[in-house]
Amino acid sequence: MKVVLAIDSFKGSMSSRVAGEAAALGIRDAYPDAEVIVCPVADGGEGTTEAIVCGAGGSYHTVRVSDPLGRPVEAVYGLLPSGIAVMEMSMAAGITLVSEDERSVMDSDTYGVGEMIVDALDNGARSFIIGIGGSATNDAGVGMLRALGCRFLDGEGKDVARGARSLGSISCVDVSGMDKRLKESSFVVASDVKNPLTGPLGATRIYGPQKGVKPDEIDVLDGCIHNFASLTKEIIPTADEDMPGGGAAGGLGFALVNYLGAELRPGVDIVTEAAKLAEHMRGADLVITGEGRIDAQSAMGKLPGGVARIAKEHGAIVVALAGSVADGAEALRDSGIDAALPILRSPMSLGDAMNVDNATGNMRIAARELAFLLKATGLE
Repeated sequence: MKVVLAIDSFKGSMSSRVAGEAAALGIRDAYPDAEVIVCPVADGGEGTTEAIVCGAGGSYHTVRVSDPLGRPVEAVYGLLPSGIAVMEMSMAAGITLVSEDERSVMDSDTYGVGEMIVDALDNGARSFIIGIGGSATNDAGVGMLRALGCRFLDGEGKDVARGARSLGSISCVDVSGMDKRLKESSFVVASDVKNPLTGPLGATRIYGPQKGVKPDEIDVLDGCIHNFASLTKEIIPTADEDMPGGGAAGGLGFALVNYLGAELRPGVDIVTEAAKLAEHMRGADLVITGEGRIDAQSAMGKLPGGVARIAKEHGAIVVALAGSVADGAEALRDSGIDAALPILRSPMSLGDAMNVDNATGNMRIAARELAFLLKATGLE
């Protein structure tokens, strides 16, 4: 009996690894001699670095960088044996780094993301995988570019201040001082966001409010970013502020594509390939995936559907375990998930359900009962 556990994180509760290890205990309750492989997975957001480093082998590196408000914070990224650096922008510019009353998108930036890239360059990396989910910023990547040596000058030839509010003051973008090693480097960006940089569906109007952008700041900030995009087009003629994905992570997608030549790809594809998930699934009888909430969207480019497609290529039974299973989850069968089951065993508040001790206990029991059911059918 071979079982592969590739469960996404239950945000605010269990990490991918913790969820997988809890399910592994349940599987072994029924099959003590089973070969059980825990594969941390992610969709480009939280857990991306761990998933790829665990699956492909590698080491972790810690560097002190600036958080969204310029305060020091320790960021962790991975280096693979192949020389690829794997990082999440949220380690330096994530929304979890600032409390709700500190959120000030007009004053925050992505400078720390650039510092992470520089440190990886110093450690020999020339290929990068960057997950850009969970941002607290909306500076169109200007902070990151500044850390990489780009200068943003006002009408008097002076450097504008840090923070998104200064994007409207930029009169000139000077790329002559950018780190020369970037020309030798390649970037793949994990992002499922399709929003453009500016406009009605842009980064500011769609995602800004949840990051603290006030209603009277939306038009101002969108105009500031448009100014930066227009100046970018003067030096990079192919730059397009309507490009799908340019609005990811508050416009960081736009900067990565146009200034660093990055390729935007769906996070689930990048992670499953880099973590060598298909290799782990060879010979698997059962694959368990899942996430905090399973619904119709789980089959539409999200991680459980991606895991299931790979599992079915190897003929495995696929079951999704989730905190809750909503109406429409039956659509998952089209993506290869044979059944979706909730792990809750009794009524409880959301807070109690997300308590990590309760969640891991419920996960173990759900996996155990599933395993015993399959054992009763003769699966060995």
